Amino acid sequence: MPRPCSALPAVLFAVCTFTTLHAQTASVSIPAWIETNNCALPPKFEAALNGKPVPVTAQLGPSSDQVILVVLDLTGDLSLIEAAKQALIAEISKLPHNAWVGLLRTQDGLHVLADPGTDRQPLIDAIRSLSNSSEPGLLETVHSALSLADAILRKSPVRVSVLYITDGSIYSYREDYSNPVINGSDPHDLSRRFPEALITEKISKLVEDSGSLQAPLFVVHLNHRRDRLNVAYENGLETLADATGGKSDVCRSVAEIPEAVAAMMARISSAWRLTLAVPAKIHNHFQIHLTAPCGDGDLRISWRTRFHAKEG
Repeated sequence: MPRPCSALPAVLFAVCTFTTLHAQTASVSIPAWIETNNCALPPKFEAALNGKPVPVTAQLGPSSDQVILVVLDLTGDLSLIEAAKQALIAEISKLPHNAWVGLLRTQDGLHVLADPGTDRQPLIDAIRSLSNSSEPGLLETVHSALSLADAILRKSPVRVSVLYITDGSIYSYREDYSNPVINGSDPHDLSRRFPEALITEKISKLVEDSGSLQAPLFVVHLNHRRDRLNVAYENGLETLADATGGKSDVCRSVAEIPEAVAAMMARISSAWRLTLAVPAKIHNHFQIHLTAPCGDGDLRISWRTRFHAKEG
């Protein structure tokens, strides 16, 4: 397997990331899934950008090499965290040898705990010994994590995904997302009617910023909260993950955590990476359509549907 950017020394990795993210997009790689497969032959995908057919120049299936960046953003209930750690260890131990798994944490920024590799023991040891953070860091670090994954993906013929395991409350962030009432004497003050506006704005900004990044985001939130702002936050994580072609799940009990982690790992492992040629004169914002013909019909598939190419 070619050496991914994340396996390079820190200085070279920074150069790799910088040059990759500022390169002009001549192709785009998107994640795709075959939801049902009744076809005896290997799938051959067909693609269109903004309604115009484009070549699929490469396709990597579920048995191909992959890099999974697991990011731990854990702050609260020890019973939930321990269940998540055990589930994560169990699922990582099942991965094939050609899955490189790296471990990061969010605390005052994004920090690497274990470099991507196939040796599971350092990873497992790092998961077991991880202490809790005092505050969540997903919103502040997710763009960096996706940028790192994007750099690996652009430089190496591998599938790449980012998986956040998080439990944070929106009220615990260093930044205040509560949108306090501006004019207490005005019953028509919009901050009364839309207290989740700051959360929505933050998610919208992250969606826009991640529009040119190609790796999908997956999120398992361990602790569903019922108040309006946390529901908006959890819905926002789903919106962000969906925008990248990934998925988000929120657990409502300890019992749901192993199932959620297992389902997310299965989704990550079953992803295809499809590389599409991008015509020189296409608009920077484009919609993607895929089909997978099979005999008289098409396979049922899902994929990332939108992309925003960087300019220059």
